[in-house]
This record gives sequence, C-alpha cells and structure tokens, in this order.
Amino acid sequence: MPEESTTPDLVELTRRTYEAANRRDWDTVMGFFARNAVWDVPELQAFEGRAPIRRLLEDWVGAYDDVEIEVEHVLDLGGGVGFVVACLQGRLAESSARLRVRYGAVYTWADDLIVRVTSQPDIDEARAAAERLAQERG
Repeated sequence: MPEESTTPDLVELTRRTYEAANRRDWDTVMGFFARNAVWDVPELQAFEGRAPIRRLLEDWVGAYDDVEIEVEHVLDLGGGVGFVVACLQGRLAESSARLRVRYGAVYTWADDLIVRVTSQPDIDEARAAAERLAQERG
C-alpha cells in the first residue's frame, strides 16, 4: 500500500492559500507558511522567512490594479509535495496593459505548513522537479 501524504488534504490547503492571496488577506496567506519557509524563484532570488515572502507576494500582486490568480491544477504527489499550475492575469498598475503569466510551482509541506515553494514559468520543468522531489521524500 503506498504511503500517504503526511499533510492532510494538501490540495485543499493549497487552494485555500491561493483563495486568501486573491482576497489580499496576507495574514491568512502567511499562516500557511512555516516561520523559516523559503520561496525560491530560480534565476532571481530565494526569499527566506515569512516577512520576505510576504513582501514578495505583496509586491508581485501590488504591481497590478486588477489581478486574479487562477489555479488550474493542484496535485498531491505524496511525501508532502504538491504541484500547482496557476495563471496570474491582471492590468498593470497605472497602465492599460494587461498581463497573463502562467507558471508551475512546487510546494513542499511539513506539519501542515508550507516549508518551500519553487515557482517558474517552465511548467514541464516544474512538474518534473516536483515528481523527483516526491519520489525522494516518499
């Protein structure tokens, strides 16, 4: 029998995180993260800790006057590893330009908290990384 995820209902927890982000409820969003969590944006920077992650998310979403993050897929790959395909769409602040960014993200959970997120525009690469990580942790 395959080992079950150590995180109860990882898919639902992940969806709730995105729902809170769409409401700009940063206190709730940060409640899903471990104190020493890391949000890694390859080829840019890794943000370590709740305060830097919060600033990253507030700045990212704050660059838009009208924005929504749509979750297309959330998969629980086991071992506390989740994979998300999401699409951020919105109008850039003080502009008429609209932007659509589709990306993949690997979420690592422990004790019902996010301990690491790695997000990138190459969805296939993100999924392969998530599957490798789940296999290592499983």
